[in-house]
Amino acid sequence: MSTPSFMENLLDGVGVDWKALGEVVSLQRGKRLVKSQLEETGNYAVYQNCMTPLGYYHKSNVKSDTAFIISAGAAGEIGYSDVEFWAADDVYFFLTSGDIDSKFLYHFLLTQQNWISSQVRRASIPRLSKAVVEKLQIPIPCPENPKKSLEIQAEIVRILDAFTELTTELTTELTTELTARKKQYHYYRDQLLSFPRSGVGTQGEVEWKTLGEIADNLDSLRRPITSGLRELGDIPYYGASGIVDYVKDYIFDGDHLLVSEDGANLLARNTPIAFSISGKSWVNNHAHVLKFDTYADRRYVEYYLNSIDLTPYISGAAQPKLNKKNLESISIPNPSLKEKKRIVAILDKFDALTTSLTEGLPREIALRQKQYAHYRDVLLSFPRPDEATKIR
Repeated sequence: MSTPSFMENLLDGVGVDWKALGEVVSLQRGKRLVKSQLEETGNYAVYQNCMTPLGYYHKSNVKSDTAFIISAGAAGEIGYSDVEFWAADDVYFFLTSGDIDSKFLYHFLLTQQNWISSQVRRASIPRLSKAVVEKLQIPIPCPENPKKSLEIQAEIVRILDAFTELTTELTTELTTELTARKKQYHYYRDQLLSFPRSGVGTQGEVEWKTLGEIADNLDSLRRPITSGLRELGDIPYYGASGIVDYVKDYIFDGDHLLVSEDGANLLARNTPIAFSISGKSWVNNHAHVLKFDTYADRRYVEYYLNSIDLTPYISGAAQPKLNKKNLESISIPNPSLKEKKRIVAILDKFDALTTSLTEGLPREIALRQKQYAHYRDVLLSFPRPDEATKIR
């Protein structure tokens, strides 16, 4: 005899009805506010086309304990608020009856996120229609006894909320640690890459050279391909800030350092402007291509370029540009290869811990979030009467 599942124990023999969402809740559309009506701070958040408040307003049009969904822009994103808020016209919110717990509805909608996203019309502005949301089927446990039904829903909500709270606490703890590690990394990076300089030539035991003296520039080999002419393949096609596409052919094969040539990120530095690549690749004319003799030389220069202010070398205001001449004129402290290896070994460990998606704390945070999604799906895996009632 098989062991009863959690859901079977929870239901304890009671039935489950699957109903279209439009039959059991009222889907309401929010009301538009013009920009001049918004406030920077206020009592009530205003949600428009994403989960980040557009601003604040002195009134609310949605009560607390309400699930809602974005209908345009970030269409399909699902939210819940335990406080009153203002829903603008790109937001649908759910008015529940006595048969449905709002938080239960919210958790269930999250299990349907992929299906909901697949129903978004991808045009100039992604949109999700009201009819699509209303035909979504939702399980109603013990429909013949509303009190019992709400008790079952409340128990599921209690478990998921407790797990969510634990996940949030752990994620906050890990994120705090990650932030501390990043600060520690930046401190050691700045210390390791700070060399005294009070003149021209050798300062102490460190000689300063231009980047053009240290690296081979391969920019002449770059070839941009317009999106319409690219043949889809598995070779990464790089631009100023990373992979843009994948193509069939390659023009570089080996280890190289790419440095952004143009774009706002040269000044904003939201992502590294120097990044290493390995293997076969294709690079367009928005990233400089540099080749070094050793791994230590390449990574050392990568760390150094990402740590310094490059503003003096950047031209253009509307479209910032780091041209080849200015790139090659950047002054780099050039310690011995042994010292470079020591510096790179230390910084590589910090880099793996703080930025890798497969190692360190970011991976732990992602695993916590996956765990929540798994248990949520298990808790809401209500039996269906037959395949015909499943969402298609």
